[in-house]
Amino acid sequence: MTIRLHNTKTRTKEDFTPLDPDNVRMYVCGPTVYDRAHLGNARPVLVFDVLYRLLRHTYGADHVTYVRNFTDVDDKINATALARQEAGAKGSLEDLIAERSDETISWYLADMGALGALEPNHAPRATAYIAPMVAMIEGLIEGGHAYAKEGHALFRVRSYKEYGALSGRSVDDMIAGARVEVAPFKEDPMDFVLWKPSTEDQPGWDSPWGRGRPGWHIECSAMAYDLLGPAFDIHGGGNDLQFPHHENEIAQSKCCGHDFAQVWMHNEMLQVEGKKMSKSLGNFFTVRDLLDQGVPGEVIRFVMLSTHYRKPMDWTDKKRAEAETTLRKWRKLTDGVALDMGQERASDALADDVNVSEVIMRMHSLASQGDAAALKATGAMIGLLGDNIGDWVVGGADLQAYVELFNATRSAATENKDFAAVDALKARLTEAGVEVRMSKEGVALEPTASFDASKLEGLL
Repeated sequence: MTIRLHNTKTRTKEDFTPLDPDNVRMYVCGPTVYDRAHLGNARPVLVFDVLYRLLRHTYGADHVTYVRNFTDVDDKINATALARQEAGAKGSLEDLIAERSDETISWYLADMGALGALEPNHAPRATAYIAPMVAMIEGLIEGGHAYAKEGHALFRVRSYKEYGALSGRSVDDMIAGARVEVAPFKEDPMDFVLWKPSTEDQPGWDSPWGRGRPGWHIECSAMAYDLLGPAFDIHGGGNDLQFPHHENEIAQSKCCGHDFAQVWMHNEMLQVEGKKMSKSLGNFFTVRDLLDQGVPGEVIRFVMLSTHYRKPMDWTDKKRAEAETTLRKWRKLTDGVALDMGQERASDALADDVNVSEVIMRMHSLASQGDAAALKATGAMIGLLGDNIGDWVVGGADLQAYVELFNATRSAATENKDFAAVDALKARLTEAGVEVRMSKEGVALEPTASFDASKLEGLL
């Protein structure tokens, strides 16, 4: 099977040919761990989780290496820790920074696990790779691609002639568009920070340029090189990282003599009810917010994957409700069915640039045909209908007693020509979040996303 992926750098869909089929390597930019992951943070996790599953299915689980990092050196983390210290938290600022990072990483792993995401082979923390970062910066300075000034080390952007190729921007256009930070220690406004000095109350490490900490971009270059080598297959992330982060990663790594990533993939952003998610609009929420509201992780996964990764994804309450209803039906159909991956009907669709939306359409068709074995195997390809995130259905609503009550009430109404009791019962069930479907054969009751068993009390 030939996998075809859209390469951001070439702007075309290409046949994917790994550098080494026995060691297919993928790097995805992970979170900066200063707070809970919001819903938009989950999109790249789920997109590249599906790609990871496809690569494992195609090349074998032991022949794929997936790295997703944690950025635990960041001014936002420092600010959060400082606020805690000022609020009376005990410990040094460095201790509070480490505590906050540990806490946030554990939250992140738990929340992504609740969405059914497989953990990568490596989840490096930036703070564990300071020495490789320093070594890389030293090499860039020796090669004339970087310079030190006022405790900083900066990359000479104009020393890399292909800068801007990934994002399709020229250096002069970037300057004209004020996309750069002007600073007195820069030779050129476009030059970006590789290393910066730390004050006494900021985390820092010794370096040839003084005590300081790395810039954001050098972190991923160093971790990718250390874990995947000078060349690897796929680099992914949200399209908000395309510039400057990924552009800068390429420049640094290439100037160190590394071939770096062969294929670049970027997912589009997330909206909520048709609008950009933001705290000012009141539509900002985390993955944990949804989970705590009772939205199952599998439902979140289903909604997030229903839109192709290169299109904007719109989260709506209607989609959430429809997804829960669909998954309840599918899980009922596949309950007790053994998983046989030979029955899957998804490989070709996923091989076509991770077309999960097509896979979900096929699952709807398989469900309508009653093909439970193929439905379960196809779902497994994209991380649905598995035991790991199916607990929300186990022990769910047993509405059989209400089915019998409804049928008896309906039968009596047919006899006496008075359907008021049927209408009243249907209204109670609907108010409790139960979908009522009547036919000549009888009634079918399905709990929806808003199901509330307490509203059925007293009916039986």
